[in-house]
Amino acid sequence: MKGLTARLRYLFGSSKGLALGTVALIALTAAFMGMLSGPMAEWGVRDFWIRLWGMDLNPLEREGRLIFLYHAFAMAVIAVEVYMLTGLYAMKESYKLIIHILITVGYLSAMLFGLIFAYWGHNWVFHGLFIFGQALIFFAGVMLAVAFWPWSKDYRLPEGSPYWRLKGGVDGERLAVFIMVVATLISAIYGAVPGSFYGHGFEVFLSEDIIRIPYHTPLQLAIVGHLHIMLVDIAVAAVFIVSRWVDFKGWTQKWAMPLNIIGTVIISIGAWLVVPMRPIAHHVINVGASFLMLASVFMAIYVWRRQIEKGLAEMGLSYQEARFGQKLRALFRDPLPWGATWLMLFMNLVVTAPGVYMAIKLEMFRHWLLREEKIGLVGHWHILAFVIAAILLLYYIDLAGVRGKARQWLGWIVILGNMVATTGANVLILKRVFVPEILEQPLVSRTLLVMDIALFSFLTALAAFLMWRLVDLFKPDGRWVEEWRNPAFTPLYEEDTP
Repeated sequence: MKGLTARLRYLFGSSKGLALGTVALIALTAAFMGMLSGPMAEWGVRDFWIRLWGMDLNPLEREGRLIFLYHAFAMAVIAVEVYMLTGLYAMKESYKLIIHILITVGYLSAMLFGLIFAYWGHNWVFHGLFIFGQALIFFAGVMLAVAFWPWSKDYRLPEGSPYWRLKGGVDGERLAVFIMVVATLISAIYGAVPGSFYGHGFEVFLSEDIIRIPYHTPLQLAIVGHLHIMLVDIAVAAVFIVSRWVDFKGWTQKWAMPLNIIGTVIISIGAWLVVPMRPIAHHVINVGASFLMLASVFMAIYVWRRQIEKGLAEMGLSYQEARFGQKLRALFRDPLPWGATWLMLFMNLVVTAPGVYMAIKLEMFRHWLLREEKIGLVGHWHILAFVIAAILLLYYIDLAGVRGKARQWLGWIVILGNMVATTGANVLILKRVFVPEILEQPLVSRTLLVMDIALFSFLTALAAFLMWRLVDLFKPDGRWVEEWRNPAFTPLYEEDTP
């Protein structure tokens, strides 16, 4: 237990260890690449960093580098979600082992060799290894679909189960996860096809750079559809992770899961229609998003009620006799489950609502400078990604066993840091709605300052959390030993789980 072998077996042989290693790698990569950001360029750090590491950053190849960077982070986040899904849902150990091997080798290969190819010259062997890694991730997804096959007799639900069941005892939530996985695989192919034509009718581009070009090729439209759906699928996977974490069940679960299925199917079809029927595709996507939004409301109702009941019980009160203020205090007693479900709802305020507003007021935005519209599009996707990351991080903080004041501090910093940063980003996106161009600079400067403080707080909390896990890994009897001996992912409300 005390040797290097034991620690390696924990990091690469368990869902919890694999998730920890991947979260740490994402954080390190974000910190490394963050040195190339705009603020770092203003302070002179960017040029020093480029020289220090011998990076090759041709300005004409910026689009290609960003595409590799986005894919590097996306592959790693997908790997984290896969580890969490395999830990939370029942499946055969043989399937779990194959999935873990494929997704781990796949994301490491895609992330490492993709970034080397993009930022340190263009050795095409590394590009081939990047594609190889993505192929392994795809086949891990195929195996994940097999493992989640909802009609297997091993996972039938008994009569009277508190979870949504279909005819014959089929687990409705398992069906929803299966549909999400299959939709993600199809959507991945949707982006892979244009990539396979690189240099033969398709050239690298960023979608925000072509928004005012009247004609788009089918391959370009396929990329636009791919961008729309992949991040949504990652968000839907996060919903199912939270669902098992909080042991989502009862009448709210029986309403939410069908809505998740309908929303996933409709929004996927909408993204796939971008190529053949672009004028109506976005309307279909909005319809699908509304079903997913409603499903998140049902989950929030369940979690908030459970949090209030649990908090009141700890305070020695019953739900019926407690006053409103006491119920509110009980709700906020544990910020992690409340924060995860609140951010699902908050996502609609900082992602869905501004997106719909921009679509409705498109003619107004088209009178703005192209740069302003591009800021809106890029910010829109970054906000969604940041909210998803915060939700997953809140779950992982609980999974890592953080308790007491550390749990309170970490939880609230993640929640408030995310809310302030994403709200500020929307202010920057829509600033021309509030103030004329000639008066916008004070608003921009103050908003950026507030956002920087929020992001710094968020990243500092993440760094402190990962440092704690690193120190723990060097302890002969640290928490990592317990996680290795007990690899099961237990629900938050375990005492009520049948």
